[in-house]
Amino acid sequence: MAAADTAPSRPARWRSPAGWPLRTRLVATMIALLAVLGLVVGGTAELYLYQSLHRQAETELSDISKRIGGRGDGNFPQPPGQFPSGGNAPSPDGLPGGIPSRAIVLKKNSDGSLTGGVIRFGTAQDDIDTLSASAKETVLAEVPDNGDQVTVNLGSELPQYLMNKVVKGKDGSTFYVGISLERMNSTLLTVAGFTGCVVLGSLLIAGWAGALIVRRTLKPLDRVAATASRVAELRLDRGEVQLAQRVPEPDTDPRTEVGQVGAALNRMLDHIGSALEARHASEMQVRQFVADASHELRTPLAAIRGYAELSRRSRQPIPDEIAHVLGRVESEAKRMTALVEDLLLLARLDAGRPLAQDPVDLSMLAVDATSDAHAAGPRHYWQLDLPDEPVTVVGDGARLHQVLANLLANARTHTPEGSTVTVKVGTVPDAAVLQVIDNGPGIQAELVPHIFERFARGDSSRSRAAGSTGLGLSIVHAVVTSHRGKVGVQSRPGQTIFTVMLPLASQLVVPSAEHHTSYLPRVG
Repeated sequence: MAAADTAPSRPARWRSPAGWPLRTRLVATMIALLAVLGLVVGGTAELYLYQSLHRQAETELSDISKRIGGRGDGNFPQPPGQFPSGGNAPSPDGLPGGIPSRAIVLKKNSDGSLTGGVIRFGTAQDDIDTLSASAKETVLAEVPDNGDQVTVNLGSELPQYLMNKVVKGKDGSTFYVGISLERMNSTLLTVAGFTGCVVLGSLLIAGWAGALIVRRTLKPLDRVAATASRVAELRLDRGEVQLAQRVPEPDTDPRTEVGQVGAALNRMLDHIGSALEARHASEMQVRQFVADASHELRTPLAAIRGYAELSRRSRQPIPDEIAHVLGRVESEAKRMTALVEDLLLLARLDAGRPLAQDPVDLSMLAVDATSDAHAAGPRHYWQLDLPDEPVTVVGDGARLHQVLANLLANARTHTPEGSTVTVKVGTVPDAAVLQVIDNGPGIQAELVPHIFERFARGDSSRSRAAGSTGLGLSIVHAVVTSHRGKVGVQSRPGQTIFTVMLPLASQLVVPSAEHHTSYLPRVG
């Protein structure tokens, strides 16, 4: 469920740069800076080119306007040597030669009529294309009377034109002159496209080279992270821990940022290693003390029980009050003896005391343990669910019997009379499964993660017909772990399932008992 819950948040994480890896952020930042730089340089060059070309167009328009308005009689002189052939001679409308193709010259006569149009190849009358009525109206409407040059768009058929108005002639004629900006716009588009392609190609090359450089630069950080990952995989909560993992010496150079991280990690590992050694020494002292104390307490406890039993066998009459006191002494001595035996067993298991390695039939083990539980709790309903074939594992038969006996005693103690307790034996790939299922009130959710801890006790919601030391389930966990197995619990009101999984072979590793869904009944 955890993976399913976190999967939808992954796209949101990648939309935010804060969730990107450091390599990606460095390369992306470099590309973004280069892109901004390319846009600034390209935009500045484009703006400068536009202004330069526009000034050239203005100069050319001014030159044409001066030549057209050179005489005040409405006729235009022929510049010396301008027209070597008749095709470039002045037209009947008085237009001089030297006017570029695609230029516009409109003459507004004194009667309001318009003549002229778009120059094709010179100034001959046959080389002029007449403008449409809408284009003429646009020229009359947008070209100002003060002689300023303006850009006019004459529609889809004609590109933009730079135009002005020339008032000359004794006859009251007026000329509207314009030159095409098509070549200028085409040049600007070509330069912009070429600049964009160059910038894009440069960004691709820079991104590829930057990724290689950043990857090589951050390799020491990868080695530092690998060292931290190897340390994170070590079991540090118990036992003797050897923190031999350290960041390599070349990656601890304090002159670099990565070296500072590596040196700090090594110092932290040294500190943690010292703390773990101190913790292990303290644990060993406590375990040795518990083992020694438990061993030493066995003899006086046995003596107390013996004297209490001996007093009951005396031929002399004993007052009822004294007999009751002696009975309580014997009962508590038995209870304390069981506690001492449990503590001694846990101490031996913690110390890594090897267990017997004999074939154990779990089916027969379940039959024997269930029979004992039935004798101890006759008012419970005890059921067996066994496979047709025996399920055999390699281990310590006495300790595995104790595991099942503790689980059955836990079910008997914490469920009301009349409850049903079922013992199931089966197999899954690579593991034997042993389950104890009861239909009691269940275990509180906040207690489930701590159920196998030592001296863990349930609250009053689970009835207690007899006292408990709180070591039964911790012994179950310790014995199963010593057999390279797993133990887990699932609980809800009306159903509690304790599952023990043991390897069918000594070299196998069994899956987690809490999440094995192929055999466990699903607990909602």
